[in-house]
Amino acid sequence: SVVAAASFMAKLARAGGGFSAQASAPEMIGQLQLLNLPDIAAAKAALESHREELLALAGTVDPVLSRFGGGPRDIEIREISESPIGPFLVLHLIYDVRDAMGANAINTALEQLAPRVAKISGGRPHLRILSNLADRRLASTRCTIPLEVLGFGDYTAEMVRDGIIEAWAFAAADPYRAATHNKGIMNGVDAVVLATGNDWRAVEAGAHAYAARSGRYTSLSNWAKDEQGNLTGFLEMPMAVGIIGGATRSHPAAKTALKLMNLSSASELAQVIVSVGLAQNLGALRALATEGIQRGHMSLHARQVALSAGATGDEVEKLAKQLVEENMIRSDRAAQILREWRK
Repeated sequence: SVVAAASFMAKLARAGGGFSAQASAPEMIGQLQLLNLPDIAAAKAALESHREELLALAGTVDPVLSRFGGGPRDIEIREISESPIGPFLVLHLIYDVRDAMGANAINTALEQLAPRVAKISGGRPHLRILSNLADRRLASTRCTIPLEVLGFGDYTAEMVRDGIIEAWAFAAADPYRAATHNKGIMNGVDAVVLATGNDWRAVEAGAHAYAARSGRYTSLSNWAKDEQGNLTGFLEMPMAVGIIGGATRSHPAAKTALKLMNLSSASELAQVIVSVGLAQNLGALRALATEGIQRGHMSLHARQVALSAGATGDEVEKLAKQLVEENMIRSDRAAQILREWRK
């Protein structure tokens, strides 16, 4: 159902010019926690005064990445004033990882920095790890669905458009609905992330944290109508994916998926992924706002029940159809119908 919905919505989007996507610089954030500081203000000032030195030190970690234009870009010092263990500092290393996901490069750079940071600040370095809230590495996409392609069956184009916008507004206003709404987006996103050998758990974590960046969990996407009455969609989210390193170049299926997409950069992959997410979101909202999500789900479920009951060949579709019509998609009923047919 996920593949069918995303494919059909991509076809509708094509009628309005397809998806227009972009991605920001591939900058990831590494975090170094500093504890037991005798004077937090003095430690913060000292670290900020050694910014260039620390950047230069971080730049020695991965000469290959530097050769391709990547490397450390900035250092930020944050004070966490309220925590269960009292106040402490966090050093953020902003690192351009080019076409890699970047976790290894960043974590290695933080390890390199830790002893020098300890000496400058007088504190104790504790955690040294990248952040999956990659809010400096964003991908976004938008699409316009022409009004004339939205109608079907008993639903007028205006009914479908307005129903989709009303369904999105529910997610925008209510975190209980937003969680399921965003899960639908991730149905599409995770599939491509997984197929290309990337870390879907990292992308999931970043997406949901980004959805709560205002202090309230809300929809990652936005749907509206333009001046011509067409449906417009927009999606922006962190997208920490790579096309080099890890499984992306070593796993045969991941290599094939990247070749199939004809990609030349991690930025392009991020744009593809976020566009699939928006297509999937549209498919879910369209179903929910019209005939309901269960119809498609139950049709697929009925086929699975028919197969498990022993249906073969033409029996599968025929049996699935009868189970749906009876609204009794159960294995015992499927087996009973098969026995009656075969007597």
